[in-house]
Amino acid sequence: MSSHDSRTPATGGALATLTLAALGVVYGDIGTSPLYAMKEVFHAGHVKATPDNVLGVLSLIFWTMTIIVSLKYVLLILRADNNGEGGLIAMLALATTAVKDRPSLRRVLMVVGLFGTAIFYGDGVITPAISVLSAVEGLGVAEPSLNAWVIPITLMVLTGLFSVQRFGTSGIGKFFGPITFVWFLVLIALGLPHVLDNPAVLVALNPMYAINFFIANPLVAFIGLGAVVLCVTGGEALYADMGHFGRRPIRIAWYGMVMPALVVNYFGQGAMLLDNPEAVVNPFFMMAPEWAQLPLVFLATAATVIASQALITAAFSVTKQAIQLGILPRMAVRHTSVKEAGQIYVPFVNWGLFVFIVLAVALFKSSSNLASAYGIAVTLDMTITTVMTFFVIRYGWKYPLVLCLAATGFFFIIDITFFLSNLLKLIAGGWFPLVIGTGMFVLMLTWKQGRALMRHRVRDEAIELSGFLDAVFVSPPVRVSGTAVFLVADEGLTPNALMHNLKHNKVLHEHNLFVTVKHHEVPWIGFDKRLTMKSLGHDCWQVTLNFGFKNDPDVPEALKLLEGRGVPMDDMDTSYFLSRDTVIPTFGDGMAMWRERLFASMHRNAADMADFLNLPANRIVELGAKVEI
Repeated sequence: MSSHDSRTPATGGALATLTLAALGVVYGDIGTSPLYAMKEVFHAGHVKATPDNVLGVLSLIFWTMTIIVSLKYVLLILRADNNGEGGLIAMLALATTAVKDRPSLRRVLMVVGLFGTAIFYGDGVITPAISVLSAVEGLGVAEPSLNAWVIPITLMVLTGLFSVQRFGTSGIGKFFGPITFVWFLVLIALGLPHVLDNPAVLVALNPMYAINFFIANPLVAFIGLGAVVLCVTGGEALYADMGHFGRRPIRIAWYGMVMPALVVNYFGQGAMLLDNPEAVVNPFFMMAPEWAQLPLVFLATAATVIASQALITAAFSVTKQAIQLGILPRMAVRHTSVKEAGQIYVPFVNWGLFVFIVLAVALFKSSSNLASAYGIAVTLDMTITTVMTFFVIRYGWKYPLVLCLAATGFFFIIDITFFLSNLLKLIAGGWFPLVIGTGMFVLMLTWKQGRALMRHRVRDEAIELSGFLDAVFVSPPVRVSGTAVFLVADEGLTPNALMHNLKHNKVLHEHNLFVTVKHHEVPWIGFDKRLTMKSLGHDCWQVTLNFGFKNDPDVPEALKLLEGRGVPMDDMDTSYFLSRDTVIPTFGDGMAMWRERLFASMHRNAADMADFLNLPANRIVELGAKVEI
């Protein structure tokens, strides 16, 4: 059961509200693809807008949506929730947990999952750029003299969008659902008259048209697939946003509104192209009567801003999860809503995405050029999700091998075909999201391996805590009043801060807690499982705090659970001791020297550990140490 499904009433207003909200957040991306998907199939010139080709392409679009979104994501993958959460990181945690007794396979899956998560950032750059640009390009259809303004207006809209992120989206978020709802109604209103004018277009619902299109011109059809896949961009968002809305609202919105609206609109574009092949220049805007073209540009821009917002929010959420799973360095994460735990703002990611999006718009200049950069990131992530799903259903859910191979093998063949078709666009622009993704992948891998090296080095040089305390209490130091909290990465090891405190201050607090913070591969851990403690004698305790990758780590709040267990936790009488490690890259058997330097730089620039753990600034004592890796 999804976390929301279990508490959402089966009927009534709550489900309707969630479904409407899901329209804005989950379906913004896929809902704006009619702006460019059909146009791009014919744009490159490989596929001529002949009646046979139009029907073949329509059939391909319909069956691509049916197979990839309706069957793969909505029916199969939405079941693979990690305590109600979805998305690649939740899937990665599920898959690696399922094969935890096979360490080498687990390592391979970890790397594949990391790469998929890194590629997601490439997707996060292309989506806002292509969506907003394709909407603003409608100006050129409505008023050709405005063509020169398309790029400046696009950049203004995007700058505005990224500037308001720090205020949070709760204020404007409530308009997202209704605006997207209007957008889907307009998709139907644009497509329906053309379908009614030319109902013969409905024969394309027959999959034979797609198959015959392939048989008649296999190479052209294969190249065309690279653009056809644009009709399902945003399929990953369905899964990633499951934790916000639960399965049911997402499914109801898809079958009840989104899919019908998309099908009517695509078939309307096809019907118009059968009558007027010249409209292939921009079929979406040309479907509208002239008086409606300018208002349509404004509505399309609003819809694409909402689609972009959904992706930016997802990028923040993925980053926070990656930080807590130790895949990315700590960054400043700000909460923008008192009520909504999931509403966060990550300044570094916000402006990083913005810089690359501006670069993409300036570099590619049109949605058609960007389309060639788009498919690669999307199809790669879809393929990785399918691969991960196999390991979840086979090793996690213990389904029979034949069934697992049949279910995921079918989707894998389709995903890989789309991916190979998109590889043809590598030179034309497909390299762009791959470069961003590969850069992110190198950073993630370097951070993960660097932290492992650091942990090994610290562990090798550390002294066992219980033995150290026994030695200290042979001739005990002066005890001072209050509670000392020593944060230590590994349970059972003596923190450097304790040794420095004894060496320089020659005192020990009356009560001492040795606290290890653990982040687990589940989204949420409740207060009932937050804390375990073990007495070490002499008023010293080993404490372990457990957090999920969506929990906000708050050490003082968690330690309040010790009250009543014989540990005084008076705020004014508690001091927190941290070791601030400086990483020294050295030649040896660690990583390549440039990666060690990169890791040292990331470590130096990571956000403050005290902020990350929500420690009170006026109660912290930091003691430095050097770690050679």
